[in-house]
Amino acid sequence: MFHFASRNSRFALVAAASLLAGLPALAGDITAEWGSVKLPPAPELRPVTVDPATTALLVLDLMKANCGARPRCAAMLPDVKKLIDAARAHNMLVVYNLTGQNPKFEDMADPSIVPHAGEFLIKNGRGANKFYGSDLEAGLAAHGVKTVIVTGTSAQGAVAGTSQGATERGYKAIVPVDGMASEDAFNELYATWHLAKGGPTALVENVTVTRGDLIRFGN
Repeated sequence: MFHFASRNSRFALVAAASLLAGLPALAGDITAEWGSVKLPPAPELRPVTVDPATTALLVLDLMKANCGARPRCAAMLPDVKKLIDAARAHNMLVVYNLTGQNPKFEDMADPSIVPHAGEFLIKNGRGANKFYGSDLEAGLAAHGVKTVIVTGTSAQGAVAGTSQGATERGYKAIVPVDGMASEDAFNELYATWHLAKGGPTALVENVTVTRGDLIRFGN
């Protein structure tokens, strides 16, 4: 029995060595191959229809200082404004997080996107996940919200982090790619890929990556 097992082990090792010999050599870490790795195809942007009665639009950290450090931010503001206008037209909850030392409405990236009287301002919304340590979850629950549309900056920070926080708490998250910005395009690609394909199953199965003009508001 011992000789038979040893003979089988030798056969297995030879087979494994032959298989590995046919594979391309891999470096010890991915950074050595960084320049040769091919990007996957862009994720498909999916149309989505939301129920305004159970959906909230989140506008996160769109401040002058943040936008000034993120090149795509200025270009995306009109698209965020369209979503804000559509949400208000459908009597949908609009939620804001302001960031910085003693932030004020005039510190926001553009006067056209500032909150209206009575709209929800997150208290203690710090860091990437705006649910953590804040009143966001309680505020959404009080309004019967089941789905959040997440916009803001940065893409890999507030948008991805809050989308993760939302799905962990049982919400569906919708992320329009024309409603987020980062310091560079790679961070935006990374955030998009993580939310659409590369993140944990519990995240990607509950996030819809889309574009603002693909979002429809039901009756």
